[in-house]
Amino acid sequence: MMIANPALQTPPRRRGLMLILSSPSGAGKTTLTRLLLQNRDVDLTLSVSVTTRARRSSEADGIHYHFISRDRFETMRDRGELLEHAEVHGNYYGTPRGPVDEVLSNGRDVLFDIDYQGTQQVRAKAPEDVVTIFILPPSIHELRSRLERRAEDAPETIAARLRASRNEITRWTTYDYVLVNDDLQRTFRDVLAILTAERLRRVRQEAATAAFVSQLLSER
Repeated sequence: MMIANPALQTPPRRRGLMLILSSPSGAGKTTLTRLLLQNRDVDLTLSVSVTTRARRSSEADGIHYHFISRDRFETMRDRGELLEHAEVHGNYYGTPRGPVDEVLSNGRDVLFDIDYQGTQQVRAKAPEDVVTIFILPPSIHELRSRLERRAEDAPETIAARLRASRNEITRWTTYDYVLVNDDLQRTFRDVLAILTAERLRRVRQEAATAAFVSQLLSER
């Protein structure tokens, strides 16, 4: 009776990646983030940002964001405790470095819901670990309608977000992938396809695969 070699039964452990979704406010990245996290087979850990923005009625502290004071944010920034940070619509946003490093070191993937400023900072610090996707709305008219249907912002805030959206949309060329969210389920499937392909990249599995190949070649 042959005994299976455990080294051949265990899949090579790959390097963790950071999946970044960005979009203008209202284009769908938050909904896509929720769908990804609800699917256990996808197995993503959400990076929960800190922000000085006021909490919306639909948000929970520690789940959507960690809501902190400006003084606390500035302390974290000055101590180098943030992987990225940005000022958006007069508020600070940032990603704590420690929790992300811990997840990646265990070979698991982290999902980011951040804007183009934060994306550029993360890419500069960890270019080989980052996969970026930009979500475009089907039209500015639809973007405005989505913001109005959300009914969480004052009219002047919606107007400011729409003005900012035009600037954000011009950043699409800095992303690895760009998707037009005219059909939510199709866009979600496209995100899953991108994630699957990126997880299989040779560079993410190289160290473990090299050991696996060495074991294969040593067999008689």
